[in-house]
Amino acid sequence: MRVLIVEDERELADTLAEGLRLDGFGVGVAHDGAAALQCLSEGGFDVVLLDRDLPVLSGDAVCRTLVAQGHPARILMLTAAGTVGDRVRGLDLGADDYLAKPFAYVELLARIRALGRRRGDASADTVLERSGVRLDPVRRVAERDGRPVRLTRRELAVLEALLVADGGYLTPQRLLGLAWDEPGEHTAATVRLAVHTLRKKLGHPWLIDNSPGLGYRIE
Repeated sequence: MRVLIVEDERELADTLAEGLRLDGFGVGVAHDGAAALQCLSEGGFDVVLLDRDLPVLSGDAVCRTLVAQGHPARILMLTAAGTVGDRVRGLDLGADDYLAKPFAYVELLARIRALGRRRGDASADTVLERSGVRLDPVRRVAERDGRPVRLTRRELAVLEALLVADGGYLTPQRLLGLAWDEPGEHTAATVRLAVHTLRKKLGHPWLIDNSPGLGYRIE
């Protein structure tokens, strides 16, 4: 299951991202509403943790936009405003769930998993497979033709993004958004190095194709 954290409090966003990755989720991070919509327009996320009080574009505006577009991701609103009226207004905007700050991480985790089940996406139990590569995102276990492949957390995130793309190309910028918590602090060279080490660990014959102008894919 892939989760997009939309939170302008960077320390909180980083803490949530680290926790969710350790619990087996694919994680993306955006710090304002406009960046969130850009990430979501490219697809690949199942649940959005959406703060209501965001710069550039408010969480309410993001929620309305996603609902109007019929975006499939489930929306869990996070906010310091936790009155009954606030919850009702958030749900009336189209959010699927609402959690007031401060919250317990274990409750957030349970709500994310519940939203994933409601989405009809059993990705918590889904094993991704393509071209002899098998990845269990929850257990963080990868194999190539039945041979275990030991990967770092970052390499697992890159591999998951490529497998979810199902043969489609992912640009370096897109991979940064999917596999790095702070994509703006990294460059295409960072992606190139991560893909290089991942390709070597997966072994021959090489599986990850790089096409100039298109990006990376597993054929």
